[in-house]
Amino acid sequence: MTNILDQHFGIHAKALTVRSQRSELLASNIANAETPNYKARDLDFKSILSSEAKANDDSLGNTMLSTANGHIHDNEFSANTLYRVPNQSALDGNTVDPHMEHSQFTENAVRYQISLQLLNSKITGMLKALTGD
Repeated sequence: MTNILDQHFGIHAKALTVRSQRSELLASNIANAETPNYKARDLDFKSILSSEAKANDDSLGNTMLSTANGHIHDNEFSANTLYRVPNQSALDGNTVDPHMEHSQFTENAVRYQISLQLLNSKITGMLKALTGD
């Protein structure tokens, strides 16, 4: 059943997760705009979704599974977390550009809302098909 839902929703469910994580990073950047030596971070959204799409297209199902409780789980976004290169260096070593961070945060929020609306319309369509409305 999960596989059928994954196929129906496509990459949009994963996009919501990644956009949510990106919002947290961008909010953290904004909150630390005055923190000395703070390095602004962001996610490589395209890379994460590309790897997810590739994993979904893998017909062999060659994914790594945790087979024991003692296995260490890596943060799936850690490899795609990048440090921002500042446009202008600050004397205190902080790389946050508040204007850019606010812009990125707003754009990410709008794109999150779009993905949410797409998923909502798919769910509404499924419910109509099931109930015959």
